[in-house]
Amino acid sequence: MTLQIAPSLLSADFARLADEIADVEAAGADMLHLDLMDGHFVPNLTFGPPVIKALAKVATVPLDAHLMVTNPDDLVADLAAAGVHRTAVHVETCPHLHRTLAGIRDLGMRAGVAINPATSLVLLEEVIDELDFVLIMSVNPGFGGQAFIASSLPKIRRLRQTIGDRSVDISVDGGVDPDTAGPLAAAGATTLIAGSAIFGTSDRGRALETLRAAAKRGNVQ
Repeated sequence: MTLQIAPSLLSADFARLADEIADVEAAGADMLHLDLMDGHFVPNLTFGPPVIKALAKVATVPLDAHLMVTNPDDLVADLAAAGVHRTAVHVETCPHLHRTLAGIRDLGMRAGVAINPATSLVLLEEVIDELDFVLIMSVNPGFGGQAFIASSLPKIRRLRQTIGDRSVDISVDGGVDPDTAGPLAAAGATTLIAGSAIFGTSDRGRALETLRAAAKRGNVQ
């Protein structure tokens, strides 16, 4: 798979999201990552389907939703209607995960599962053939700008071995920057989700170029 970079709008300036989206799209973003938080599953609140519907009107690249919420099934239909391309739900919040993933796909979106740093990959074994992507959290979810958890690297390597020749994207979110992009790509990550490493700089084009170059170096080692 070709490596993709998805800027995380959690780190963008919420007062000028349309401008921020245009900036990173011009810089070469492959997707836009959207963190939906409910203040229950994670200790923070962000945006919901009405805001995403507005963003979809100005975005030209696919929207990638990450549901950090206690009841993800309640939001799936609204996200599809808003124009989201793919949606990840947390394995920790879905008692009927197979049904939830089928519901996401039935609505025309790609289906993914997000997994927290302390959660075992074993929980994905029974749904691996139902997945378009897996989102590995390399920080504890809820806030941007956290330090990368190094134990995520062997976890990604194990997941890549489990996936084998299946066409399943491995996304990584948390602490992604030029220092971690290479090791992540070498471990098997195919989508890097970066927030402050992109939106924390004034030159977003250079930020994305630096991340891609670091990931490429990691892949050839």
